[in-house]
Amino acid sequence: MKNYLFLDRAEDFGVEKFINYVVNQLRITRNTFKDPVIALVSVGMILSLFVFVVWPLLEVVKQSLIGNDGTFSFQAYRNIITMGETYKALTNTLFLAVVVSVLATCIGFLFAYCSSHLKMRGKKLFNLMALLPMVSPPFSVALSIIMLFGSRGLITYGLLGWQDTNIYGLKGLIFVQTISYFPVAFLLLAGMLRSIDPSIEDAARDLGSSKWRTFKTVTVPLVRPGIANAFLLVFIKSVADFANPMAIGGNFSTLATQIYLQAIGSYDIQGGAAIAVVLLDIAIILFVLSKYWVEKKTYVTVLGKASRERTMISDKSIVYPVAGFCFLITAVVLSIYILIPIASFIKMWGVDYGLTLDHYRYAYDVGLDAIRDTTLLSIIATPIAGILGMIVAYLVVRKNFIGRGFINFSSLLSIAVPGTVIGIGYILTFNTPPIQITGTAMILIAAFVIRSLPIGIRAGVSSLQQIDPGIEEAAADLGSNATRVFTTVTLPLIKSAFFGGLVYSFIRSMTSISAVIFLVSANYSLLTVLILDQVEDNQFGVASAFSTILIVIVYVAIILIKILLSRLGSSKETMENI
Repeated sequence: MKNYLFLDRAEDFGVEKFINYVVNQLRITRNTFKDPVIALVSVGMILSLFVFVVWPLLEVVKQSLIGNDGTFSFQAYRNIITMGETYKALTNTLFLAVVVSVLATCIGFLFAYCSSHLKMRGKKLFNLMALLPMVSPPFSVALSIIMLFGSRGLITYGLLGWQDTNIYGLKGLIFVQTISYFPVAFLLLAGMLRSIDPSIEDAARDLGSSKWRTFKTVTVPLVRPGIANAFLLVFIKSVADFANPMAIGGNFSTLATQIYLQAIGSYDIQGGAAIAVVLLDIAIILFVLSKYWVEKKTYVTVLGKASRERTMISDKSIVYPVAGFCFLITAVVLSIYILIPIASFIKMWGVDYGLTLDHYRYAYDVGLDAIRDTTLLSIIATPIAGILGMIVAYLVVRKNFIGRGFINFSSLLSIAVPGTVIGIGYILTFNTPPIQITGTAMILIAAFVIRSLPIGIRAGVSSLQQIDPGIEEAAADLGSNATRVFTTVTLPLIKSAFFGGLVYSFIRSMTSISAVIFLVSANYSLLTVLILDQVEDNQFGVASAFSTILIVIVYVAIILIKILLSRLGSSKETMENI
C-alpha cells in the first residue's frame, strides 16, 4: 500500500517525466557524440568556457569571502554598506544608469522612428553615426567633451570666455554616456520598427485614428518589449562602464572605477572582489531579464512578406521637428568624433592652436610598442574568436546534448559581465598554478577572445536559423561526417556572419580597456591604456594622436576584410552589412 502511494506521489511530482527526459537527453547525446570530432569539440568548448568564463567569476566570489587573515568573512560586504565612499559609488552607479538609460532610449527611439517611418533624406548619416562609437576608443567622447567644455575648452573658454568651467562629474558623465550609448538603442529599435507590418498601422488610420493616436496605441505597444530591452542594454553598459568615469568622472565614483581603485590603488583584493560581486550581480540580473523575460514578450507582426511597403510619413509638422532634432544630435556626434583627429595636430589645446606633428612623433617614440602589441594581439585573437563563435553557434543550433545549455549561457554571459570583473577574476585565477599566465600575451588574448565571442555567436546563430537543415542532412546522407559537413557546407553558407564576427572581434580587441587594464604588464603595452594615461595627464594632443592611429588601424582592417570578401565572391549587400 505504501509503495503504491509512493508511486502515485512520484508521478504527481513528475519523477517519471524527469526520468524520461534524462534518458532522452542521454540518447540524443550518445547519437550526437558518435562523431569523435564533435564529441571532442563539445567537451573542449565546455572546458574552455568553464576555465575562462565561469572559473574566474567563482574566484571573485571566493576572494570576496576571504579576509586578510585567510578566514571566511563577510566583512568586505559589510564595508560596502558602512563605508561611505563605497556605498556612495553604488548609489551613484544606479542613479547614473537610470538617467542615462532613459535619455539614451528616448533619443534612440526617435532616431529609429525617424529612420523607419519618416520620409526624409540623409538617413545614411544615422548609420555612420551609430558605427563611430564602435570603432573608437571607449573614452573618445569624454576626451572631446573635455576639449570643448572643460576649463580651457574651445566653447566654454575660447568662445564664451567662461573661467574655471568644470565638466567633470555627474553632468559630464550623463552627457558622455548618453552620446556613447544611444546608438545601441537606435540599432535595436530600428530593426523592430521596420519589421512591423505596415498594414497594422494603416488599418488603424483607415478606421479614423489620427497619426498621433496610431503611434500611441499601435506602434509603441508593438515595440514596447524592444524599448524595455534597449533600456536594459544601455543600463548594463552604463553600469559596466569603466573608461568614461575614469576619464571624466572626477569625484563622482562608480562601482567599476571603485573596483580598480580598491584592488589596484589600495591593494585591497577582498574589498575589490566584493564590489565586483555586487556589480556582477546587477549585470547578470539585468542580462537575465533582457534575454529570458523581455525577449519572450516580443510581439510577432510579420508572418511572411509584408502585404505592402510602408507609406512614409511626410507631414511637415511631424517630419521637421523630429528630423531636425535627429540631425542636430547627429551633427553634435560627428563633430565630437571629428575633433579627435583635428586635436592631434594642435600644439597645446586651449593655449596654442598652431599646427604641429610633434604629437605623432611622440606617439611613435613612446607608443610604438603599444601600437605593435595591440595590433598583433588583436590579429591573433580575432580568428580564434571568429572560429569559436561559429563552432558554438553550430553546436547550439544544430546539436542537442547534455551541456548544450551550459555552452549557450556561459558563452553569452561574458557580454553581460563587466570588464572590470573579468579583469580582477583573471588576476585571481591565473596568477598561480595550475594555469599561471599572468603577465603573458596569452592572458590578454584570452580576455580579447572571451569579450568578443558573444557577438560572433549571435551572428552565427541568426545565420544558421535561416538555413534549411535539409542542406546539411543531404550532405550527411551522402557520407560526409559532421566535421566535413560543417567545413564544406555550413561554414560557406554563414560566411557573411563569420566575417562580420571577425570585424567586430578585431574592433572589440583594439578598443578594449576595462578588462585589460588589470592585465597589462611590463612585457606588453596596449594603446587604450596608454591613451587613458595621457587623458589623465591632460595631454590631449598625444591622446588624440593615439586615438586617431587606433581608428585608422581599425578602418584599414575593415577595408581589408571587405576586399577579401569581394575576392571570395560575396555580394555587395553582404559586404555592406559588415
